[in-house]
Amino acid sequence: MKEALIKIFDLLGLAFWVEIITETPKCTYYFGPFVNQQEAQAAKYGYIEDLENEGAQGIMVTLKRCKPNRLTIFDELPEQTELDKSSSLSKPIF
Repeated sequence: MKEALIKIFDLLGLAFWVEIITETPKCTYYFGPFVNQQEAQAAKYGYIEDLENEGAQGIMVTLKRCKPNRLTIFDELPEQTELDKSSSLSKPIF
């Protein structure tokens, strides 16, 4: 019964999600859905602990009602290597 309620809430965008943004790596994670804020609040500590154990730093947590399209969003762009940077400078631009 509870699972059906969660599905309905999620479908309508009324479910609660734990949004965790980390500075290192620069990512946004969504954990859920939850029927109410209390359940999301209770569950967030496990997610924080897992991310800390994986080496994440600068962790910011928000509980929100939303309907995320993606559960993990990587905000870091791959860095160019020094070779890529130097070779791109030598290419003519037309």
